[in-house]
Amino acid sequence: MTFSEPSPWPMGADPAPRLCDEDERLVTLASYSIQELFGDEELARLARFAAHLCATPTGAVSLVEAERQIFLASEGVAVTETPRSTSLCSHAMLKGDVLVVPDASKDARFAGFASVTSERHLRFYAGAPLISAEGAPLGALCVTDTAPRPAGLTELQREGLLVLADAVKRRLLAHRQAGEVSAAIRQSAERLQFMIDSVPDIAWSAGPGARFDYVNARWRETTGRPAPRHVEDWRAVIHPEEFERTRAKFIDAVQRAVPFEDQWQMRQADASYRWVLSRAVPSTDDPETARWFGTLTDIDDSYRISKERELLAGELAHRIKNIFSVIVGLVSLHARGDATHKVFADTLSENIRALSRAQEFTLQIDRIQAEDLKGLLEVLMAPYGAPGGNAVVIAGDKVHFGVRAATPLALVFHEMATNSAKYGALSAVDGTVSITLDRGEENAVITWQETGGPITRPPADQGFGSRLMTMAIAHQLGGEMEQSWPAKGLRAVITLPLDRL
Repeated sequence: MTFSEPSPWPMGADPAPRLCDEDERLVTLASYSIQELFGDEELARLARFAAHLCATPTGAVSLVEAERQIFLASEGVAVTETPRSTSLCSHAMLKGDVLVVPDASKDARFAGFASVTSERHLRFYAGAPLISAEGAPLGALCVTDTAPRPAGLTELQREGLLVLADAVKRRLLAHRQAGEVSAAIRQSAERLQFMIDSVPDIAWSAGPGARFDYVNARWRETTGRPAPRHVEDWRAVIHPEEFERTRAKFIDAVQRAVPFEDQWQMRQADASYRWVLSRAVPSTDDPETARWFGTLTDIDDSYRISKERELLAGELAHRIKNIFSVIVGLVSLHARGDATHKVFADTLSENIRALSRAQEFTLQIDRIQAEDLKGLLEVLMAPYGAPGGNAVVIAGDKVHFGVRAATPLALVFHEMATNSAKYGALSAVDGTVSITLDRGEENAVITWQETGGPITRPPADQGFGSRLMTMAIAHQLGGEMEQSWPAKGLRAVITLPLDRL
């Protein structure tokens, strides 16, 4: 639907024949919501001026319905409606020009009308048609007198009446368009309200200073409580052990006008608690004027599954560590009493312990933290090469990473090191791997260069390990890896966005 003003119906043109059909005409008339215009002051001034211009005691804005004509505004008219059957305006609206009746009592069309024969004693009538922009006849701007006027209207009065009728039509059209806009806004608001109330999340808004002014229907369905108005009102739904912490975090976000995110347990209508993800964003970066819009997303199922997986991963890591410990114990046991074997056993045991640490990092057990990516790579590459040797050289810029990036990073470089130990440079006595870290403004570039190993060639197909690396780099880290196989050894260039690290 568009609300641009249609071109006005040409002055002096008869109404559109199609819209003179009564059903079509009444549909157009209904679009004006004319009941809302009774007593309109602007229309009253136009009717009053029309009467003064034409030197008549009465003037009126008349619209013709199916069975009656109504006077939206008038000057000197005591009634608000008359039957259509005795309406002169129902005739005036069917022509493009002013209808002038010098003496209605002598006009065969109107002599028998009640307004002519009754005490109203109507004699002179002049009506300028009111035609909609589409061409539908609506009524007339009319003036009347109880005395005949053989000369009718002067040219100035006739032209003035048409000009005033145009002003009436503009007022009617403006009212119709305002109604259309209001209806469209109301429908849009109703659709938006329905959508917000239908989403599974709780949605809320707040004014400056965290004065809450709206929650969707999901709030009461979930909590069974009235809408909050102040931060303190949330105490009733946030777990007691978590309220002060998340309250302080939210107040800090409000005072700085920065996005907020937290997780806490929310009290349900049945008094149970479920974990939710609470998010909110300010409309501006000005704490004094920022409005807030937030959501509460139920994450209870995924949260509990995540905790179960962490427990399972911890149990798995514990068992794997025990296996590594058993292996180290067996190696030490068999080397006992033999000095030559003991040196070899100590070296092998150190390598096994390094593999255990890498395994812990991969599973994020004990939350091993490196200051930067170089620290992680040192942990992962420690099992490869002779102690004190330079089989693996790690150099370059400091690149920080978060906990979520640790697992895919560990998986990628553990897989690359394992492949090199099996088929590449680290499988040869004199083979080396050089890892260089370059930190740009938006990306970190990691270059893996092997030398001194067997002659390399591209793999015939992509194995599970390669697919695992591709998934970790592209899907989890949002990066890409380019590999080439020159004669001296594999070269891989991994580009990772810093914001994903």
